[in-house]
Amino acid sequence: MRKSAGINPSHSGLGQLRIIAGEWRSRRFSFPDAQGLRPTPDRVRETLFNWLAPYVEGAKVLDVFTGSGALFLEALSRGASRALALDMNPDSIASLRGHLQTLRCEHGQLAQADALTYLQTQPATQFDLVFLDPPFHQNLLAPACNLLETHGWLSSDAWIYSESETAPSTLGLPGNWRLHREKKSGQVYYALWQRTA
Repeated sequence: MRKSAGINPSHSGLGQLRIIAGEWRSRRFSFPDAQGLRPTPDRVRETLFNWLAPYVEGAKVLDVFTGSGALFLEALSRGASRALALDMNPDSIASLRGHLQTLRCEHGQLAQADALTYLQTQPATQFDLVFLDPPFHQNLLAPACNLLETHGWLSSDAWIYSESETAPSTLGLPGNWRLHREKKSGQVYYALWQRTA
């Protein structure tokens, strides 16, 4: 796991994340460590949700490679009407299920699944906001984006957040996605896209 500001590894193989704002502000949760896991740091989450401030409340949110669940929980805390998180790791899903029970949150849904298979085979529901933070160097981002676009997972003006190891201009994402904002922190590129019909 890459150590990041706002993410504190413990001696038990667990990391710690903090909800920044909203209903559960300052609540802390643990998550299981996993190979390739890069939780979005506090400062980046704060920047992202500042960008998204007018759009989160009431939004339907999809977190495609949820990992620690930091973005998923942050969106729910800030008033998303419902959110679905996907991850292959059973420990990650079990941890998030426990967090939702602790928070008595009925608006969060979880699916233990390979993200690309899920997007290709499950009946699509349109989402207003999508988080894409896949493990790096596994060629997952572009296929996930194309499945979201071609299989009907996105509302007409959906917002899509991506994290990648290469510059957004090199990703080959759908042509009707407009790059709205981008930043780089260390070796990671953060980008916010808006879909146009």
